[in-house]
Amino acid sequence: MRLAPKNPMGRVMLSILAFEAIVFGLAIAGMIQVSALGVPLAFGLGLGAAVLALLAAALLRGPAGYPLGWLTQVVAIALGLATPMMYAVGGMFALLWVVCFVLGRRIETTPPAGPPAA
Repeated sequence: MRLAPKNPMGRVMLSILAFEAIVFGLAIAGMIQVSALGVPLAFGLGLGAAVLALLAAALLRGPAGYPLGWLTQVVAIALGLATPMMYAVGGMFALLWVVCFVLGRRIETTPPAGPPAA
């Protein structure tokens, strides 16, 4: 499940992954302060998820990028097991990802507009 390389929604999805990487880094503090996770575990989970998001963003034009992007959405929601706030935040990012993917598919299936009728 991927979009064509020239699809404009690809850039939007790349931006979503970049913002997710930032949020995953910021979630480390929430895991430590709110959920009382150990520092090494919180850093491992947060940085691991951030690296996954950045890797997916870097590979988004290739065949491996979109599967990694979908995996990133699953990981974003699964981070809710470490700190409950990530259920909501990960869910919002996953919703944005799905909406952008659906809109990208619609762009691909819509025929290009022809010249205006005279």
